[in-house]
Amino acid sequence: MKKTALVVCPGRGTYNKAELGYIAQHAKDRTLLAGFDKVRTGLGLAGVSELDGAAQFSRSVHLKAENAAALIFAAGMQDYRSIDTEQFDVVAVTGNSMGWYTALGCAGVLAADSGMQLVSDMARLTADGAGMQFIYPLIDDNWQTDNRRTALVQQQLQQHGGALFMSIVYGGYAVLAGTDNAVKAAMAALPPCDERFPLLLPGHAAFHTPLMQHGSDNALALWPASRFSQPQLPLIDGRGQIWPGWGTDLSALQRYTLQHQVCQTYDFSKALQVAVKEFAPEHIILLGPGASLGGAVAQSLIQIGWQGMSSKQDFTEAQQASIPFVLSMGMPEQRVLTEA
Repeated sequence: MKKTALVVCPGRGTYNKAELGYIAQHAKDRTLLAGFDKVRTGLGLAGVSELDGAAQFSRSVHLKAENAAALIFAAGMQDYRSIDTEQFDVVAVTGNSMGWYTALGCAGVLAADSGMQLVSDMARLTADGAGMQFIYPLIDDNWQTDNRRTALVQQQLQQHGGALFMSIVYGGYAVLAGTDNAVKAAMAALPPCDERFPLLLPGHAAFHTPLMQHGSDNALALWPASRFSQPQLPLIDGRGQIWPGWGTDLSALQRYTLQHQVCQTYDFSKALQVAVKEFAPEHIILLGPGASLGGAVAQSLIQIGWQGMSSKQDFTEAQQASIPFVLSMGMPEQRVLTEA
């Protein structure tokens, strides 16, 4: 009997040195990959096969906006098509930040080649925008809310009003973005923790903030609603709104995709929480590349006490089942449980 599954697509920053070769390693549909390469060639950009097949990882090449976006979209679409449909019934799809575009591809709103063109276009349009992006934890070691850290982040947002914004609500982490000066000042003001944070995200502009307005305006001109198709399964966006399969206003979906989510906060936690409440999936499948989504997904579930989980330990114990609740395709031992 099939198990129901929610599919979650990762955002930017998930294709790193450890993921080099990920696409070639898991490629089952060579036609899909060839199509991606054709789109990229037509845009005057390096092909996905060339980037993924490089002899070594280069931060200047692989983290460049239009290259990172292409690699992440290609890996996600490839993984989605690798899910064993005899074992899993995908009931809805969502994503984090750039993962929204991958979600559109998975749901059939965009054909694979159109999706590749969109992520490449959006990467170039938004990379030209000003600003920077960084991440800071709002939780303690047991994934419980740290009120002091939360208050400190809110203080910085207020202090730099109009220049610093909440970019992504990401489980137990705040992703903030804004002008270079505001980001640098906020990072200097927030107390260091966990030997990593505050952590500047390389190659990231002020995504999901008003500083992206120019890129949004250009995207709306390039991508009319006529280039979008009806979703074939429900989509949950970065506000927690559900776009139903076969019953969506495509003009509204186009405006959300190219305007709202580009220039406003992306609440990944709410998207995930709405998805599990509304669709009650038996499993959550995280597409690759990478496996960094797992923590944010777990923290978002803990925040609403999903299936009685209230701590990191609860989630860890739940993952020890023969088929874990959350399955990450970026982890070989869990990938084998999802593939045909």
